Amino acid sequence: MNGYQQYKTQSVSTMTASEMLLLLFDELVKRLTRAELALEVGDEQLFNQSVVRSREIVQYLRITLDRSYAISKELYAMYDFFIFELGRISAGRNPKAIADLKSLVEELREAFREASKMLNN
Repeated sequence: MNGYQQYKTQSVSTMTASEMLLLLFDELVKRLTRAELALEVGDEQLFNQSVVRSREIVQYLRITLDRSYAISKELYAMYDFFIFELGRISAGRNPKAIADLKSLVEELREAFREASKMLNN
């Protein structure tokens, strides 16, 4: 394992749950942005890879959701909606649908960021 890979592995393994959640949302936004850009330039392979990776991230978020909180039911439904929308995006290749979904993800990410700040203060 090279030095960068070791650093990356160590960084991830020492993250708090809040930091990991925010990292996943950041990665999801990044993948949706890549899908938008790939669609603009007609790069089907990158578009498909970006949508598939986005779906994998959302599925991971859904699977690892701690259902002991009252809001968990709503989050689970939201993640289901995200997966549904990713299916529509994959089939329809609609840039507005990507932008709309990305906006929802960014809003949710910001809500988690604010909640994390409140917990740490």
